[in-house]
Amino acid sequence: MDFDLTEEHLILRETVRRFAQQEIEPRVSSMDRDETFDEYLWKKGAELGFVGMGISTEYGGSFSDHVSLGVMAEEVSRIDPGVAVVFGAHTVLCGNNIERNGTDDQKRRYLPLLASGSRRGCMGITEPEAGSDALSIRTRARRDGSVYVLNGSKMFISNAPIADTALIYAATDPSRGHGGLSAFIVEKEFPGYHRGKSLSKLGLRSSPTGEIILEDCIVPEENLLGGAQGNGLSIMFSGLDVERILWSCQAVGIAGAAFDAALKYARERRQFSQPLITFQMIQDKLANMLVEIEAARLMAYKGLACLDQKRKRQTRMIAAQVKLYACEMVNRVTSEALQIHGGYGYMKEFPLERYLRDGRAYAIGAGTSEIQKLIIGGYLMA
Repeated sequence: MDFDLTEEHLILRETVRRFAQQEIEPRVSSMDRDETFDEYLWKKGAELGFVGMGISTEYGGSFSDHVSLGVMAEEVSRIDPGVAVVFGAHTVLCGNNIERNGTDDQKRRYLPLLASGSRRGCMGITEPEAGSDALSIRTRARRDGSVYVLNGSKMFISNAPIADTALIYAATDPSRGHGGLSAFIVEKEFPGYHRGKSLSKLGLRSSPTGEIILEDCIVPEENLLGGAQGNGLSIMFSGLDVERILWSCQAVGIAGAAFDAALKYARERRQFSQPLITFQMIQDKLANMLVEIEAARLMAYKGLACLDQKRKRQTRMIAAQVKLYACEMVNRVTSEALQIHGGYGYMKEFPLERYLRDGRAYAIGAGTSEIQKLIIGGYLMA
């Protein structure tokens, strides 16, 4: 069992780290303040191959393995996890999903455009009345000759305000329950597709989030993902496994940045004529933070390895475990990091308050902590 990254992964990490520090970091404050995504980062990310990292080289992407995706997610999130969400929603939730589940024709038509960044992707599962209960989707797809007519809406969708191509889940046969769910590739140019309002968030403010409205949206039959009705549930669950593990890598990145800031401050800040780090209560906090981050990172990379080894059952279990642990961990670590900074941590001029705001999303998105416990409990009863 090798716990070290390969030479290729180390080179990638350094490349991503340099991109994040040189290109993202100078823009973090303005993107957070204005709740905007800087388009320059998309252009630069496309040039470096980051927006195509979930898509194989056969279609113009730069995918090598899931560990590489995890490296990118963690490193970008150390600087701004909102940017990691933009890239991930595009290349993984949309592009990688199409590659894993689409027909050859669908792959040829969409993947090169997504890999190059000339079109941007998103995925629509969540609805106003279907969040944790994702199988209660109310969006309907009715067959009408050679097209499907979609009606419904999607809510809290990452990249919705900027996406050109959306992977939309809809019920094609509600009478079949779970077996009546299907997925569609929907272009923003299709009649009846509307970008709804953009949503203002507590954190991850550089990640555009919004709603998608489908009003008699006309989707050609050749855009039914995989070419068959009723396979939406398996597509959804396999995609959620990938999303949850990478979401956890982002949480590790945020926590790592918060820890580094707290450690630096504890070494430099003096109280009672000595550095903060000499006080055992501060050492206790830092030690717990470090152990939790390392434990979450090991779990996340185990999940990435399971994805690469195609160990389906083990992947689903570890995805739920690391999603639960890492995404609760980031809240504990960012809170403790702010506490170590005292009053300064509460000030906007320090990044701790942003780490706290950004980190709070992770126990909610991609399946709440409570849902992960239900998944784990189900496996224990099996």
